[in-house]
Amino acid sequence: MEKFITVGEIMLRLTPPHYDKIRAATSFEASYGGSEANIALALANLGIDSTFFSVVPDNSLGKSAVRMLRSNDVHCSPVILSTPEETPTHRLGTYYLETGYGIRPSKVTYDRKHSAFTEYDFERVDVDALLEGFGWLHMSGITPALSKSCADFTLKILRKAREKKLTVSFDGNFRSTLWTWNEARDFCTQCLPYVDVLLGIEPYHLPKDSGGDVKDDIPFQPNYEQQAGVFEEFVRRYDNIKCIARHVRYAHTGSENSLKAYMWYGGRTYESKLFTFTILDRVGGGDAFASGLIYAMLKGYTPDDMINFAVASSVIKHTIRGDGNITDDAKTIRNIMNMSYDIKR
Repeated sequence: MEKFITVGEIMLRLTPPHYDKIRAATSFEASYGGSEANIALALANLGIDSTFFSVVPDNSLGKSAVRMLRSNDVHCSPVILSTPEETPTHRLGTYYLETGYGIRPSKVTYDRKHSAFTEYDFERVDVDALLEGFGWLHMSGITPALSKSCADFTLKILRKAREKKLTVSFDGNFRSTLWTWNEARDFCTQCLPYVDVLLGIEPYHLPKDSGGDVKDDIPFQPNYEQQAGVFEEFVRRYDNIKCIARHVRYAHTGSENSLKAYMWYGGRTYESKLFTFTILDRVGGGDAFASGLIYAMLKGYTPDDMINFAVASSVIKHTIRGDGNITDDAKTIRNIMNMSYDIKR
């Protein structure tokens, strides 16, 4: 089984209890999360040898974030505990989650500028040594949006991973509060030649021959034919890509959604089942989809089972409080995949 590593920022998450609004809150529940950390945690809970690299401040918050990951069997030996001399701001990135209910959607407020991760000089990192012994690297479009140092490091590590013949997965994870759509597209397009498994394709909208912003060329809720056409255009331009997948959300209310997904693999497009569910905590649903797909690929699932396991992984995450998809085992997700919801005794 290939060893897995991912790179990104882990943050403190502060959430008012009982679906309260931040303006009315008198207390906050503290936990930790971040896209790449969520994926490492989910895979480790499924039994994958999973490692996380990040930079956190050498203080109680940074150590607590690392301790949470270690308690979920994530290897954190590469994590850098940064001193005030290395990163003068010396803080852990934070975000506030106002959990939606009914027709009121959830809302995220970031406070991550000048964190230890965004301020760190990644020229100090020996990328060749960091990737040694691993077979799979996962990166996202969030990290390069944080700072120029993070963007340069993202490309450096992707190039080294290609040189060392790692399987590389990449999730666009566009965040409009961090950079513009065009900035995301322009940078992430530079990443595509190094990617084997592409997730969350929204930032990569293919330019028309005449140029310009073609954001609307990929429908938000495409049908099978529309999505298959987009996939085929990607693999025509980037023959290094072996798999492309995206999930499609139908938000009936802030508390009830449906999900399905599309995947291009082995020369054809697959469509998953449609799942409808009630939401306890939406944050991390996309990361659970990514981790589910990676797990299924590592385990050699059939293409139909790969995409359905990925969606089921996201669905079950919506019923778990916190960023991470903490499941007992893969059987739990397969039960959801097969729409088996009875009590387990």
